[in-house]
Order: sequence, then C-alpha cells, then structure tokens
Amino acid sequence: MGKSQETFGKKEKEKKKLKDRREKAEKMAERKANSKKGKSLEEMMAYIDENGNLSSTPPDPRRMKVFKQEDMKIGVPKPEERRQGETIRSGVVTFFNDAKGFGFIKDLQTQESAFIHVNRLSEPIKENDKVSFEVEMGIKGLNAVNVKKTG
Repeated sequence: MGKSQETFGKKEKEKKKLKDRREKAEKMAERKANSKKGKSLEEMMAYIDENGNLSSTPPDPRRMKVFKQEDMKIGVPKPEERRQGETIRSGVVTFFNDAKGFGFIKDLQTQESAFIHVNRLSEPIKENDKVSFEVEMGIKGLNAVNVKKTG
C-alpha cells in the first residue's frame, strides 16, 4: 500500500483557509447587520456655517453674508507698479564667493534676499559691503542688477 499524500503541512494550510473563510463571512454578516442603509435626506445633509466649517445643523439665516460676484477676486493680484524713486534699493552683501562669481544681497528695507552675479557688478564687492541696486525677477527669484557700492 502507498503512503497517504496528505501531509501535516497540507492539513494545517487547509485548516487555516477554512478558519479565514469563516472569519471573513462573520465580518461580512456583522457589517450587513450594522449598516445604516436607507438614511433619510436630512441625516445625510451637511451644512457650512458662517466660518466655513462643516456642520450638521443648518446655518442661522440672520448671520448669512451676501457677496457680489464683482467683488470677488480670483487669482494672484498684480504687483503694484513701483515709482521711479522706489526702484533703487539699498542693502548689504551677506555672502559673496569670488571664485564662483555669485552672492546674495539683503535689502535693508524689506529684508528680502536677492541673488547677484559677477556680470551684474559695476565694481568689485565683498561681504558686508553696503550697496545700492535694482531688482528684477529671475527664474528662481529676485536678481540684483546695476549693483554699486555706497559705503
């Protein structure tokens, strides 16, 4: 007679599969029993209060604000045009690398940092020099142009 093909490992795998199937069926039955199908429309409604938060109660009509479509601004506002006197800024060189030919200038008024390249210099500068400069928008941010030492 031959040896049985059912090994201990195969029996254990079958037992585990049956156990998992039973657990899955029990979970599914429990979910079906606890599901809340057929909610009324009022239970499913969500409202937005005067602060923009979701709420389950309708908002008070006395607190409603009316907006005109013309007053709504969508998008980024255009930067205000600077007058000729405001185009020249003053700042301090916070970093400058002579070997690589670039650095940064910190605007004294707005505390913004602007990139400076050696090609945009009218005279050599070094760190902590006070300079006057103009700003143009570059690919990665503000670029300083027409840089001149002031002090």
